[in-house]
Amino acid sequence: MFAERIPGELSSRPSPSQLTRFMMLLQLIRGAVVHAGSRSPRGVERWICAGRGVSSSAHRLSDFGGSRASSCTDGGDQPKILITGGLGQLGVGLAKLLRRQFGKNNVILSDIRKPPSHVYDNGPFIFSDILDYKNLREIVVNNDISWLVHYSAVLSAVGENNVALAKEVNITGLHNVLDVATEHGLRVFVPSTIGAFGPSSPRDPTPELCVQRPRTIYGVSKVHAELMGEYYHHRYGLDFRCLRYPGIISADSQPGGGTTDYAVQIFHAAVKTGRFECYLRSDTQLPMMYIDDCIRATLEFLEAPADSLVSRTYNLSAISFTPQELAQVIQKVLPDLEVTYNVDPVRQAIADGWPKALEDSAARRDWGWKHEYELPELVQTMLAHITQGKQLAEAC
Repeated sequence: MFAERIPGELSSRPSPSQLTRFMMLLQLIRGAVVHAGSRSPRGVERWICAGRGVSSSAHRLSDFGGSRASSCTDGGDQPKILITGGLGQLGVGLAKLLRRQFGKNNVILSDIRKPPSHVYDNGPFIFSDILDYKNLREIVVNNDISWLVHYSAVLSAVGENNVALAKEVNITGLHNVLDVATEHGLRVFVPSTIGAFGPSSPRDPTPELCVQRPRTIYGVSKVHAELMGEYYHHRYGLDFRCLRYPGIISADSQPGGGTTDYAVQIFHAAVKTGRFECYLRSDTQLPMMYIDDCIRATLEFLEAPADSLVSRTYNLSAISFTPQELAQVIQKVLPDLEVTYNVDPVRQAIADGWPKALEDSAARRDWGWKHEYELPELVQTMLAHITQGKQLAEAC
């Protein structure tokens, strides 16, 4: 309701003069609240949360004598969550878990693609283009969003083939998300990746703080995201949270152009044809994780109290293996699987600059992270899911 009081307010980014007028309005609101007897900083924050649609991305509350901005859900209210890039590998699974936790209608999936019918049936879905600032801002305001999970990204192998697209989506899109999140006091989660490290990084294991220097546009954009998010946290009080994901393995979604995709493709090939050609060398060790561990870690991290987080960007780890080691475990169940190797020099070069394992003791210490799936359990679960899906498809 306060937005209507700002002359010339548009759906694009606020101008400096609009931000100045708005901050003067916040000071008047703060004075009114204090005059009414509500001298508690939390009382003031409730007023500001009520006016979230016009909060400023250019100033912290502390600049005006108040406490740092919060996500407006610390008082026990259920968050309203928006997931961008929701039709990718992780979005649908995370939405399912979040809906069980917070309610079906409190989690909105979004993407620029039309979803399959079952996605519509499982909860709210809306079109959202992260490159359209106006569209993103309207979604946040109209749906009273308090948490934003930003999964929209162009992955490593695809990004190297279309650098311009990767820059636009991974960098410009991120800026839109950070600005909207700061403007409206959101808690924002942006995943990073093992690709944020480079050939000069320690590889086995890779610590959280070390030289990064990635050599892909995907990795460069993720380092940019980590640093920009941490800057917004320290400068504006944004509740920014970031996990460096390893390769994620899932039976429910198709690979999206990442260097670790072989670890998903091999399961489908094992069940459907019994033959698989791998584009990485047999001895290429990379950190991996089953999707259930990944989405559970994301929820636990989102729910962690802000004061428990020593860092804003954490390594996340579970297991590490090579294509040969993965194939050998699968062959214990499907002994007829034949694996050959035809190395893709682009993807191999990317993998050779990535960690062999991640050191994630900080996540285990600060917010209690613990993975559940080791390699044998991962293989059994993946084969069961894919075999069941194949049987259902044949029955139809």
